[in-house]
Amino acid sequence: MRVIAKSTLTEYYTKNPQAKVALEDWYKKTSRAQWTCFDDIRKSFNTVSIVGNQHYVFNIHGNDFRLVVVIQFTPQRVYIRFVGTHAEYDKIKDIQNI
Repeated sequence: MRVIAKSTLTEYYTKNPQAKVALEDWYKKTSRAQWTCFDDIRKSFNTVSIVGNQHYVFNIHGNDFRLVVVIQFTPQRVYIRFVGTHAEYDKIKDIQNI
């Protein structure tokens, strides 16, 4: 999968170093993956949830952080839409359209 844009993760964990190892692990696994469906993602990350409109939520670092991405299976692209704490995630009103 091609992850767009890793710089979003880097900027986040520069300010929140406790998230660095977990976000780097997510990035490595995702960039090496060739997912074709939700079940493929679940094989890599068993805590992933689908929230609709091609949006997926990953629990990061024991659910301290949340990562929201849009996944397009055919072009093999993952677009990072949000990375933040669980509390920040809970404030998002329309997760399907971020």
